[in-house]
Amino acid sequence: MITERLQYVYKSFYPKTDTLALLDNGQVAELYYKDRIILSVTELDELWNEQPRIQIAREYQSLIVEDILRYKKDTSILKKLRAIGLVMLVILLQVAGIKWINYLFRGRVNRFLMNKRGVWFKGIHFRKLEIIDENRVTTAVIFMARMLRFFSVALLLYISIPVIFSIFPPTRRIAETLFGYLVSPLKVIAKSVLGYIPELMTIVVIVVITRYVLKFLRFVASELEAGKINLPGFYPDWAKPSYNIIRVLILAFMFIVIFPYLPGSDSPVFKGVSVFIGVVFSLGSSSIIGNMVAGLVITYMRPFKIGDRIKIGDVTGNVVEKTPFVTRIRTPKKEFITIPNSNVLSSNVINYSNSKLQGGLVVYTTVTIGYDVPWRKVHQLLINAAKKTSNLNLSIAPYVLQTSLDDFYVSYQLNAHTNEPDKQPLIYSELHQNIQDGFNEAGIEIMSPHYRAARDGNAMAIPREQWPEGYQPPGFKINQE
Repeated sequence: MITERLQYVYKSFYPKTDTLALLDNGQVAELYYKDRIILSVTELDELWNEQPRIQIAREYQSLIVEDILRYKKDTSILKKLRAIGLVMLVILLQVAGIKWINYLFRGRVNRFLMNKRGVWFKGIHFRKLEIIDENRVTTAVIFMARMLRFFSVALLLYISIPVIFSIFPPTRRIAETLFGYLVSPLKVIAKSVLGYIPELMTIVVIVVITRYVLKFLRFVASELEAGKINLPGFYPDWAKPSYNIIRVLILAFMFIVIFPYLPGSDSPVFKGVSVFIGVVFSLGSSSIIGNMVAGLVITYMRPFKIGDRIKIGDVTGNVVEKTPFVTRIRTPKKEFITIPNSNVLSSNVINYSNSKLQGGLVVYTTVTIGYDVPWRKVHQLLINAAKKTSNLNLSIAPYVLQTSLDDFYVSYQLNAHTNEPDKQPLIYSELHQNIQDGFNEAGIEIMSPHYRAARDGNAMAIPREQWPEGYQPPGFKINQE
């Protein structure tokens, strides 16, 4: 009832002419407006407040009058016009701010980012493999700038709405609530950041110490690789993989040390995610770990190095790349073959390039000649063919081995040295050409004599232009009795 009466007083009260009357009739102190009782102060109120009822009534009278004056001032025409003007000003500033933000990002920031393509944004590469080119990186950065523009506009709109609400007294509570939604999280974040500073400084110190330790180890590794520091039994090509292994161990140790200082590290959610990631990694990385361990073993076994001509299983070619997980080989046919390191470790590896250090690689080929041809002549023809072949090391004399005496022919194996293992296909091709020419010129057929009596009627198996002068294919010999 008092609330309803006060609403009437607030609307009809005129400060210049009206007033609130106070009357004490001996039992209650009553507050009047014109001929209406607004409220009464009884003996019970006097008991609870421990003050005379007339004093309590005067305090009520003073508070109500002050608040009526404030209300009249807030609801005056001038105040309303001023509030409307402030609202218009806020709206104009908001529109101007949005236009300025759009101009800044569209006209300046985007153009600036496009000009930095290829300078700041050079793409993402993993060794020689281009994962994302510079155009995609620039596009991604411009997209993030666009999202920042949208966020700035939304934040400006969000701030302007409670500012407008705060201009009008009836909506000031709404403005306080809206500002609270924005300010409260910022206060919590600021308080958390300030409280986290000691742990953050600890993490920074650990990271800085680790960084300089790795720098020192990188320097030692580079000196070992360059041969400026020599350690007995330590090869220079071990320096880089050894540094990578130690680096991983140090980084893992650093993470273990700083883990307790990370925010939320002791929360059940953080622990659950860590366990989940560990389980997924252990289930899906068995082959990866196997290849990595095999790559580590291969590094210290040193069966080959970059550029060597090797043979792994049925694959022959030059090593073009060694990674912790795979080995890549380029074949003489320009095929790039990727072999998992676990397969390399479980296969026989033939390194042809190492033969240079042992006097050269022995290339060999086998021909079969019938028993009717003298073996000394066959030896001489094969050695002559080797001497005519390029890229062979003739300082070491070629030699012939008779590897078997078969039912129909003798197997002759020609052996010669070369210091060019990468040119084996060309060497073999030229060597076979010279063998063919040499035997054809000597009138010797390179064929296993798997023929029957009908052989008498066939021409020799030598190209026609190399037949002896006056040669005629024989006819069949028929004896009559």
